[in-house]
Amino acid sequence: MLQTYNYPKYAFHLPPELAKGTTNRYPVVVVGAGPVGLAAAIDLSQSGVPVVLVDEDDTVSIGSRGVCYAKRTLEILDRLGVGDVCVNKGVTWNIGRTFFKEQEVYQFNLQPSLDQKRPGMINLQQYHLEEFLVQRAQDLDTLDLRFKSKVVSVKPEGQYVQVEIETPEGSYHVNTEWLIAADGARSPTRQMLGLDMEGKIFQDRFLIADVKMKADHPAERWFWFDPPFHPNQSVLLHKQADNLWRIDFQLGWDADPEEEKKPERVIPRIQAMFGDNREFDLEWVSVYTFQCRRMESFRHGRVFFVGDSAHQVSPFGARGANSGIQDTDNLCWKLKLVMQGKATENLLDSYNEERCSAADENILNSTRSTDFITPKSTVSRAFRNAALALSRHHDCARSLINSGRLSVPAYLTSSSLNTPDGDSFVGNMLPGAPMMDAPVKQRQDNVWLLDQLGGEFVLLHYFASDEPMPIQPSTQFLEDVRTLNNQVVAVRSIGIISSTIEKNYRHLEAHLDMLSDDRQVFQMHYDAKHGTTYLIRPDQHVCARWRVFDIKQVGEALQKFLA
Repeated sequence: MLQTYNYPKYAFHLPPELAKGTTNRYPVVVVGAGPVGLAAAIDLSQSGVPVVLVDEDDTVSIGSRGVCYAKRTLEILDRLGVGDVCVNKGVTWNIGRTFFKEQEVYQFNLQPSLDQKRPGMINLQQYHLEEFLVQRAQDLDTLDLRFKSKVVSVKPEGQYVQVEIETPEGSYHVNTEWLIAADGARSPTRQMLGLDMEGKIFQDRFLIADVKMKADHPAERWFWFDPPFHPNQSVLLHKQADNLWRIDFQLGWDADPEEEKKPERVIPRIQAMFGDNREFDLEWVSVYTFQCRRMESFRHGRVFFVGDSAHQVSPFGARGANSGIQDTDNLCWKLKLVMQGKATENLLDSYNEERCSAADENILNSTRSTDFITPKSTVSRAFRNAALALSRHHDCARSLINSGRLSVPAYLTSSSLNTPDGDSFVGNMLPGAPMMDAPVKQRQDNVWLLDQLGGEFVLLHYFASDEPMPIQPSTQFLEDVRTLNNQVVAVRSIGIISSTIEKNYRHLEAHLDMLSDDRQVFQMHYDAKHGTTYLIRPDQHVCARWRVFDIKQVGEALQKFLA
């Protein structure tokens, strides 16, 4: 298998349906125990929803697959309980460099602000991430993780979905109220329902070589156009955990995949790239093509598609797994509200609305990157070459260079769930935006804002003055806070206090959680003034904001989610 990783083997356990000869009904069944399916199952289970997760294999993903996980994904993994172990194992990076021949022509920094808990990116082999997620899943009493369980039939039956599962001990059926298909790019679930994808297949081939070696290159993303060691093609280099280096060599559409994977073809390419006699070992070699396409709809009745089963992009930009985990982050809290009877099924349509929009953005950026990296027309090639040539001497040309626009969180600004601004604000924390993190204090402890939120609706109230104020810590204010927390959908209130007046508001700790904005980072990111109030969704997206707190306006904003 691999030199640097020992694959775990997960035991098959006889399910109750085979042991007792029954057909049981479950609230949610998730198909596929890759990163996206595991994220969905953990998210639902740790919020109290019983889940059955089935996968036809008995280990984690084989070989070299996803590697780059963005800041937004790491924030979601924090809420799933595996953020720390992933960051500790992975290779942290923020800097990307692009070269034309031997000259650096462009550089970017994914995290210009240091006031964030998580870095712009980590590199971590997918099998590590899956193993950490499996360990987390096994700790949850309401998550039934079934390996060696292959879904062979999916039949919607009105108020439930019938699923047939094949195992080493025979086949059985389960019924589920909701089915989440996270079974990958070739999604058997999609095929069983007679559904398809539309998009573009790119006629080019790339060689992946995972190489074990010791090197003093910094932990950065390096991309070459037309380097001397691989002329007329492109090369990408990433450092991974365990002293592994991921190298992608562009080969061209006419390359023979089987020939190119042979060590006698791969080793000379790597030797030419590093130009020295360093020792290295090939850990994994494969040749791939890619496509940018998506399903027309990610929801089909009681079946939801997430990750690669719903949409596919090229690997340039690390938008695949990152987008898939954001899919589950968007879907699971909505599904929970509907299952609890606190929202109508209309809320589930917003999953399709919001994540189809995000997929279109990813596909657009991925297609543009791929067209720049592998131009297929005379005009495209002329533009690419001109931009690269001019970039040597002109800063204005460097912004045209596209070696892969890296994964960013979706700004759901067009969502029907948002409440448009009625007041004037500046900055990026507009309705639909994913929250920016901020260092805050909880009593005397330094904590991070995002670690205090997630899984519920939250109101953030900003206090910054001792003068008569639009929002007062009065009897009426506290009564409104209690009222919101006792609604059908509870809303938790957090007070954020400017450090200059912190001592004057400590008496509110008996009524709402209090955080101190001692470095004024929250005030800066959120354009917060005295009285500013933000309503935050369970997935840490802003859904409304006001300069003056008004319980009636908050109720109207919430009603968009519930009706």
